[in-house]
Amino acid sequence: MDDPFITIVMPVRNEGTFIEKTLRMLIEQDYPKDRYEIIVTDGISDDDTPQKVRGLMGEGVHISLVENPSRLSSAGRNLGFKLGRGDIFLVVDGHCYIPTDQLLRNIVGCFQKSNADCLGRPQPLDPPGINYFQKAVALARGSRIGHSLSSHIYSDHEGYVSPVSHGAIYKRNVLQQVGFLDENFDACEDVEFNYRVEKAGLRTYMSPGLTIKYYPRSRLRDLFRQMKRYGYGRARLMRKHHEAFSVQQIIPPLFFASLAVLLIFSPVLPLFRWGFIAFAGIYALTLTAVSARIAWRNGWRYLYMLPQIFTTIHLGMAYGFCEGWAKLLMGKRKR
Repeated sequence: MDDPFITIVMPVRNEGTFIEKTLRMLIEQDYPKDRYEIIVTDGISDDDTPQKVRGLMGEGVHISLVENPSRLSSAGRNLGFKLGRGDIFLVVDGHCYIPTDQLLRNIVGCFQKSNADCLGRPQPLDPPGINYFQKAVALARGSRIGHSLSSHIYSDHEGYVSPVSHGAIYKRNVLQQVGFLDENFDACEDVEFNYRVEKAGLRTYMSPGLTIKYYPRSRLRDLFRQMKRYGYGRARLMRKHHEAFSVQQIIPPLFFASLAVLLIFSPVLPLFRWGFIAFAGIYALTLTAVSARIAWRNGWRYLYMLPQIFTTIHLGMAYGFCEGWAKLLMGKRKR
């Protein structure tokens, strides 16, 4: 019996720095070269991404380069899903590190072992060559207050999981049953798609053997932008799927909104001033305690950066969430 045919979908834009390395790790997989393909959907890059992709064509694995005029990752994924010939579809970003040449074989083995429809994978932020700040971001994101408590993407968990935070590998029947990504989403498009996978009753299995490592942001400004996009996408998800609401998602925006209200009224109302001091103090103490615990285990040099990184993560999520709801409500009012 032939090995399942795998389509690797890679939606990219301006990934010239990383894409050649990522593609080579996929080309060098220990899997029959005629049983998988790579479809790169390029969102009209301004750098040398297309040239880097073309330079690797003809190296044993069929690589396609498809233009993605909308530039959105959701549209790029859909192009790959629609053009792909795979029995299995794997989504890989253009800036990640694949630690094993057995990834594709592990995918096939996990599907056979679990009889699942979808596979999730750990996505630790510790590829080789990252600097001190990026390592601090990885440590923060892997902690209980740096990421969703329901997600296992920074762990070595193995077993059946919700696809919402984990799904990235799909049998063809998933696309036939659920459809494609919603191209109205320009952030968290994968979360919204995986939410529909879960609603359809399809099973998802996760294994450390499917690990793909991602590069953390290298500046606070870039981390803030990333978290802002996540918050914005979560707002759109809740707007489309009201039942996706969770208290955990609204804690950051509620906390910072409360701080803002207390600060605004603190000059005229002493009670609000003391409330602001108490809220801000508890938050600062919590970040310091968590940061100290992480630094004690991984090195005290991280203690200085971690509180700043945690604040950036929470503030970015809160800002994006509020901005998302504001735009959605304003658009609804105009209509």
